[in-house]
Amino acid sequence: MSKQNEKIQPASGKLAILTPGMGAVTSTLIAGVLATRKGLAKPIGSLTQMGKIRLGKRSENRSALIRDLVPLSGLDDVVFGGWDIFPDSAYEAAVKAKVVDRGLIEKLKPEMEKIVPMSAVFDEKYIKNIRGENVKKFKTKMDAAEMLREDMRNFMKQNNCSRAVIVWCASTEAYNPIKDVHMSLKAFEEGLKKNDPDISPSQIYTYAAIKERVPYVNGSPNVSVEIPALQEMAQEMAVAIGGSDFKTGQTLMKTIIAPGLKNRLLGVEGWFSTNILGNRDGQVLDDPESFRSKEVSKGGVLEDILSKEEYPDLYSNLYHKIRIEYYPPRGDNKEGWDNIDIVGWLGERMQIKVDFLCKDSILAAPIVLDLALFTDLAQRAGMRGIQEWLGFYLKAPLTKPGIKAVNDLSLQLLKLENTLRFFAGEELINHLGLTHYGVDEE
Repeated sequence: MSKQNEKIQPASGKLAILTPGMGAVTSTLIAGVLATRKGLAKPIGSLTQMGKIRLGKRSENRSALIRDLVPLSGLDDVVFGGWDIFPDSAYEAAVKAKVVDRGLIEKLKPEMEKIVPMSAVFDEKYIKNIRGENVKKFKTKMDAAEMLREDMRNFMKQNNCSRAVIVWCASTEAYNPIKDVHMSLKAFEEGLKKNDPDISPSQIYTYAAIKERVPYVNGSPNVSVEIPALQEMAQEMAVAIGGSDFKTGQTLMKTIIAPGLKNRLLGVEGWFSTNILGNRDGQVLDDPESFRSKEVSKGGVLEDILSKEEYPDLYSNLYHKIRIEYYPPRGDNKEGWDNIDIVGWLGERMQIKVDFLCKDSILAAPIVLDLALFTDLAQRAGMRGIQEWLGFYLKAPLTKPGIKAVNDLSLQLLKLENTLRFFAGEELINHLGLTHYGVDEE
């Protein structure tokens, strides 16, 4: 196999990780990276920092840290920035979010205070339950896109960055299905100039990023990189894109449990899921239109894994219900509760109960870091368009039209690891092990 990493541009210079949204998730990410740099914490949950990968046959007993195997940007070379409707610095945002231990935040205060958000593109039609004063004023949505492009250029120049990646970490927008204005780049650009109401802020950010040849990952259920116009643009501009929606709590559990039930050919009659959380995300999702975006993203996972077309006897009557409740006392401490009604041998009914008490931003922060570093790697490797291999981190993984998404977490990890092996010029692993049975694999 050719040495693919010889074709990858080196990770020289500083990398800007820019996030629309600098609230709980982003401030937790920044605190974690700064604490890791200072030796105050370990980057637990991050494949790029702690993950190892097997190389070659099992008998070779070879493995490597992912960050040693492929040329990722180092944490010392990462610079954080972004946009938010609130002017709070990363330090102020972290204090308000109450996710990271206050004592640790105080040790990071000098660095975090310097990270202040740029003014955001905002439209109250798409986010109804929160308001902030740190917003841009513009005549047309194309003007807004040009302002964001200028922000990117200025930030990179001021911070001496050679590259940038944008990962959406802001609130969930109201449900906005694909319309005519989203179908082609020509129609979309005309819509920007004419202030088409169906073009959302997240779509403006995505357009601006791709126009600047900055890779973009959608960490929300918003419809942004998902539209044909922007996917067309990413191909033309040779930009890596990915999405959608960080796979953190309840959906992570579903992509672990549901494949196991399917693999054992156990039927599933019902899956009831409810979440309670009290952070800003919960407040936004208290609006039915924003909740609808999240419901679509969360709902597709089970339907893909537990396919009624493939196994009508097991899953044709699956009843899947999702609820998200805003409950301020919990703050960022989300609780995901699942009741799963399963069917076994002779049609006997059984149940599984899951109660996952988690910290939403603690689970999301390493995902943002990994997506940023891996997407930067993909961009330097010349991999344009949708990066399906990053679906491991996402609730609704993007694929090219006509290709069914894979939502089984173990299969997603296999794809991610084989992509990294490809980058490194290592043998891809299929886990057949035929040589152990006296069969020549050649």
